[in-house]
Amino acid sequence: MIKREPNIVVIGGGTGSFALLSALKNHTSNITALVNMADDGGSTGVLIDELGVLPPGDIRQCLVALSNAPEEVRELFNFRFPRGTLRGHSFGNLFLSAVEKMSSDFNAAVRLAGDVLQIQGRVLPITLDKCELVCRYGKRKVKGQYKLSQAKFPAGTHPDLSFKKPAHINPEAAAAIAEADLVVIAPGFLYASLAPALLVDGVAKALQNTRAKNVYVCNLVNKPNHTMGYAVHDYVSEIERFTRKNILDYVLYNVDTPSPQWLKRYALDQEFPVEVDTSQLKKARYKAIGGKFLSHEHHKRNPNDKFIKRSLIRHDGEAVAKALLKLL
Repeated sequence: MIKREPNIVVIGGGTGSFALLSALKNHTSNITALVNMADDGGSTGVLIDELGVLPPGDIRQCLVALSNAPEEVRELFNFRFPRGTLRGHSFGNLFLSAVEKMSSDFNAAVRLAGDVLQIQGRVLPITLDKCELVCRYGKRKVKGQYKLSQAKFPAGTHPDLSFKKPAHINPEAAAAIAEADLVVIAPGFLYASLAPALLVDGVAKALQNTRAKNVYVCNLVNKPNHTMGYAVHDYVSEIERFTRKNILDYVLYNVDTPSPQWLKRYALDQEFPVEVDTSQLKKARYKAIGGKFLSHEHHKRNPNDKFIKRSLIRHDGEAVAKALLKLL
């Protein structure tokens, strides 16, 4: 009997999804990345404003993560122009936006980029609707993912998040969730990256009805002014508040410790590791599994990336991938 490769869906976008997808592709070719479409900062934000395109940035990162093309091709899609009017823009973002303008079909742009990059699996926008995130907290209202990421929430705030106009799940994304063996919510910016994916109309229902096991890989570090002092169970509570349903079966969290020098650098920005309250996790409905999921490799920042500060503390994608596969 031929053993079928596991069918894995990863929901998220950005650095957290990149590390996870890069590792999972070593274990299965049956993998789908579902990417949030609310990004409006950096290079992506400029292209949205000037060309009216859908956000390419997180899509590009997931495409590169799943790529089996020669290193030079992968580097080309991540190449950022060092100067001039294109300074800070990546070639991959420009490529996706150009094909979308040429074909009026963002799905077609993603498929073509996937062909060029020889990806293993699929990358899909979780919605094809334009998403403008709206955040309300206290008496304040902030519009847009980037402005939300810069907002300062009072301690204990649980912001009310929605879209300015309804966003509906991409039918291909709904089918991927329905057919999956494992659905993974990747680590990422809780309110600016994960919430915009989970709030899309139809996502919560798909996660509730799927035959798959649903797993959340918890963040490593809390964000100042957003998740300061959050423990693992706090992240889970917020995720299930967005979906308005108890959709998680498992939660993976890190028990490894970053180096003192990295902790010191993060502390300067008031960023500290996510806390673990084992008493809360023991009585939780879902099963929480701790592991050494921290990467100890040094990740260099792209000197041409004028828009984004890259993180030093990252997940060990291979360690997380192996823990996920054990659940199957």
